[in-house]
Amino acid sequence: MAALTGNLTVNGDRLWDSLMEMAKIGPGIAGGCNRQTLTDEDAEGRALFKSWCDAAGMTMGVDTMGNMFMTREGTDPDALPIYVGSHLDTQPTGGKYDGVLGVLGALEAVRTMNDLGIKTKHPIVVVNWTNEEGARFAPAMLASGVFAGMHTQDYAYARTDLDGKSFGDELARIGWKGDEEVGARKMHAYYELHIEQGPILEAEGKDIGVVTHCQGLWWLEFTLTGKEAHTGSTPMPLRVNAGLAMSRILEMVQEVAMKNQPNAVGGVGQMRFSPNSRNVLPGKVVFTVDIRTPDQAKLDAMRAEIETRGAEIAAELGVGCSVEAVGHFDPVTFAPDLVSNVRNAAERLGYSHMNIISGAGHDACWAARVAPATMVMCPCVDGLSHNEAEEISPEWAKAGTDVLLHAVLESAVIVE
Repeated sequence: MAALTGNLTVNGDRLWDSLMEMAKIGPGIAGGCNRQTLTDEDAEGRALFKSWCDAAGMTMGVDTMGNMFMTREGTDPDALPIYVGSHLDTQPTGGKYDGVLGVLGALEAVRTMNDLGIKTKHPIVVVNWTNEEGARFAPAMLASGVFAGMHTQDYAYARTDLDGKSFGDELARIGWKGDEEVGARKMHAYYELHIEQGPILEAEGKDIGVVTHCQGLWWLEFTLTGKEAHTGSTPMPLRVNAGLAMSRILEMVQEVAMKNQPNAVGGVGQMRFSPNSRNVLPGKVVFTVDIRTPDQAKLDAMRAEIETRGAEIAAELGVGCSVEAVGHFDPVTFAPDLVSNVRNAAERLGYSHMNIISGAGHDACWAARVAPATMVMCPCVDGLSHNEAEEISPEWAKAGTDVLLHAVLESAVIVE
């Protein structure tokens, strides 16, 4: 392991150029990206990524969920691979770095190994997971969830977008449905580099977040059924107003999250009114409550209270109420040995660092169910993400990728 010194670093300019080149595919309208999963833009981004991996001498495998696995061979044919990656899909108004940094940072680590002639005992596999965002097909981290046995493939294929198009049909349409059995691959370890998506690292002036845990999550989809009626001629006492019930439930979610402080959040980011007309009271309102905390007991209690009180609020107004859990994962504790590898790498390279809990879900959360896993985080400006204004610096990107390279090589074992 003598090769692991502070002088071993990636090519930051090449990494940044790759990030900017990928960002040209599915450009947003305000400087970010709209490269939603299983769209033509997603297919184009995948093809560009494959071309770069081909040039780096890697071989490709694709499973039946569209997960891409790009392999750099190791010297020991019996050694399980080190998996490194994230996702290339974005939010409808997403940034240029969320997920993408993790995939292209992993590729840059391999390119650097190639440049320096570094051989490893374990193969290294750079992975692009399908539909991490969950923006088009809920839930998030769908394909890594199938890989880890948390969802069935039939369930995933049946997920539909707002236009009624199914995941399975769209995967086949864009030409990225592979033939590998999902989850058949075995991992020695999994690493994922990601922007923080929060303000802590920047506020603390730290280069690197050493991720020790990931928050648990519930996405609870409420369907409220009222009575469509004219907003001008229907007397207030005679209304069955699903919109009013929704507003009161939103206030309740805020209250539940606040009373469970610290380290708990709750809110609503998506809602749909029907018929969504200016002068018609909604007959149906569908919205999703997102609650998160690293405390399992707190997460379970928040869900129970929100579902119970939501039903009570609706009943008081004569509104029908049903709730479906459309996304979930329990809090994750990442592998201590891999966390130590990340921390040691940051110290070896002279980067300031701190322990951090991921507030967002990541494919690493599901990978941790089947193999030792951890994450590396770099700051993002003002903690802003899932927004076209998302921004990081080239220096942050390089620092995170340097740490990723060193941590991966600790697990992959350099062969002299």
